[in-house]
Amino acid sequence: MEKYLIVGLGNVGSEYEQTRHNTGFMVLDAFAKASNIVFEDKRYGFVAETSLKGRKVILLKPSTYMNLSGNAVRYWLNKENIDQKNLLVISDDVALPLGAFRLKANGSNGGHNGLGHIQQLIGQDYARLRMGIGNDYPRGAQVDWVLGRYSEEDMQVLQPSIDMAGDIIRSFVLAGINITMNQFNKYGKGPQAVKAAGAEKKD
Repeated sequence: MEKYLIVGLGNVGSEYEQTRHNTGFMVLDAFAKASNIVFEDKRYGFVAETSLKGRKVILLKPSTYMNLSGNAVRYWLNKENIDQKNLLVISDDVALPLGAFRLKANGSNGGHNGLGHIQQLIGQDYARLRMGIGNDYPRGAQVDWVLGRYSEEDMQVLQPSIDMAGDIIRSFVLAGINITMNQFNKYGKGPQAVKAAGAEKKD
């Protein structure tokens, strides 16, 4: 059975819940809820498992804190003997507006601490889904911004993208990174595009 590792980045602890830096956790929580599975506290992280058409999907929320995320990713790749091409990491990104997203097959860490540590341990060659959190903060206030909580209004903008991220995970597992990028990146420009995509799907 082919295996896939889907990693959502964030920080553990109630003080970090619903913060912008925990958007990766939020995507996995939504996906797990939709899949009717629950996370268990395991080595280096909270883990849940499901299967999609005969493929095993392991969801991982690292418990290492953001800047040591690579430890959890490397451990679970090795433990489950998962090919790196079957790894997808989901993170927040201040370079994209709130509600926008971008899926890439590989690339730099973009200054993100979690992606930076993963890159140190396994290189740049893995897929990543970057979820926009906006950058509406004064100079020097980035840390306060990323560790700040989403407002209800923010969540209304973000929720359609979180829902679409679930579709992206399923497509990544079933169709691969290239087809998934072609299909979904056109919707990643911002909340309006995501909403339009949702409307299209309902037609």
